[in-house]
Order: sequence, then structure tokens, then C-alpha cells
Amino acid sequence: MTITTVDGLVAAATQRNVPLVKTASRTSTAAGFFSVFDLAGSPGAGTLNVGNTANGLVPTDATAGYPTINAFGGGAAGLISRFSAYGSVPGNLLIYDRLFVCGAYAFNANTTGQTPTSFSSRVPGGTDFTDTQIWLEQVTAGTGVQNVAVTYLDQGNVSSTTGTVAAPAAMIVGRCFQLPLAAGDTGVQGVTGVVGSVATAGTFNILVVRPIWSGRVKIANDGDVHDYAKTGMPIIYADSALMMLVAPDSTATGIPELELVIANG
Repeated sequence: MTITTVDGLVAAATQRNVPLVKTASRTSTAAGFFSVFDLAGSPGAGTLNVGNTANGLVPTDATAGYPTINAFGGGAAGLISRFSAYGSVPGNLLIYDRLFVCGAYAFNANTTGQTPTSFSSRVPGGTDFTDTQIWLEQVTAGTGVQNVAVTYLDQGNVSSTTGTVAAPAAMIVGRCFQLPLAAGDTGVQGVTGVVGSVATAGTFNILVVRPIWSGRVKIANDGDVHDYAKTGMPIIYADSALMMLVAPDSTATGIPELELVIANG
């Protein structure tokens, strides 16, 4: 059913207590976003190096490291109606659907002519790529300033490029940063090339993600709850690969814990 009222939300079938919980902490830099995908927890640790620099792959909830999402009866999508968040250190939390990943690329990668792998089944209507983003995820520690440029197909399937972006010096494992799209672009349909330069060591992944939720742990060992009004009830799919990024206020990611409630809508 389509959920259009609070009564409809109350009556909807739900999947409760979908976990994104980490039981290990990662060394970080204050205010920088870090992937915790490869750390122990529930779900268990994933693998940062996906081993595919040719055309990349589209992860799903069945891929190690992502929470399992039950099939939605009577519809292809669900709506996140509640987030419960906790953290042992203050900082910002982001949740994305990881639509696509390719890597791990060497610091001096020069890969062009990639055939984009489609992830259209994981965007609204199969055609709305609005707000999809490109991120870099550091797989092994870097030396020097990592410069990266990514060519991609934009929301209209037109070739474009991020331009060359300089990462923070000496990137440590798990560090992530967003690459700005070209002026006028609002989304990404696929990655067609990756070029790295300047750095002298290190490897990285390139991600295409769709934003789902953002929140903040204000003080250590604190949390927050966002109901349907605060979450905005973003759409996810039965095969969505939900990932968490943490931007702690200190030099460790701490122990972040999230639980989701998904309404069948």
C-alpha cells in the first residue's frame, strides 16, 4: 500500500530493529568522515577492497557487511520511519545506500573507458538520479596529497567529470570525502574513469551513493531518536546496501549504533 497518512503508517507492515552497529573503533581525524564498513559489529565486517577496478559492482544487502532487509510484500520499496542513534563519542553520522563501488585503485591510477554498471533499480522510479553523489574511500594508508579526478555519466546520461580534487594529506584507512560534481549536474548514472596523481602510496575506492539520513551525537554516550517526521521517510529497496559514515569530533570514531524501522510502503 502507499502510505499517505499517519493512520496508514500505523497500519503498515514494518521491519523493526534493523541494525547498523559497530563494536570496534577506528583511528580518525577530527571532523573528517570515515567509513566503518570493515569494522566488527552487526552486521559483521565487510571488505574495503572490492577487487574490481574494471567496471565496479553494485552491492546489495546480501553482500557481507550490509544489514539484511526483508522483501517488501506488495511493493518494491520501503520507507524508513524511525532511526535510533547512539555514539560513544560526539560527532556526525550519515547513512547512504551504496549504489556502486569500484576499486581499490592505486594512488597513481589511470583507468578510462570503463563500462558503467547500472544501479537504476535503486533510485526512485528507476530514472531519478537526483542527489546521488561520488565519494572516495581510502582502503590502504596514503602518502602525500592524493589528487583524484573521476569521469562519470550525469543524471541525463551525459559524460562529465568531477575535475581534480586534492584529498587531505596522508590519508589514513577509512577516510572518506565527497567529490563535487560538475556545475549544473544533480546526479550520477555511472562511473567511466578514475585518475589519481601526486600521492606516492595508498589505494582507494570510488563510491556512488544515495543519501538516506543524517544525524548527530551531541555528547559522549548519548543518542537521539528521529521519528517519521524527522526522517522524512526516505525510500529504500529490499536490496539496498546501507552503509554508515562517521565524522567524530575527536581522533577516534568510537562505537556508533543505529537501529532502523522500515515501513512497507
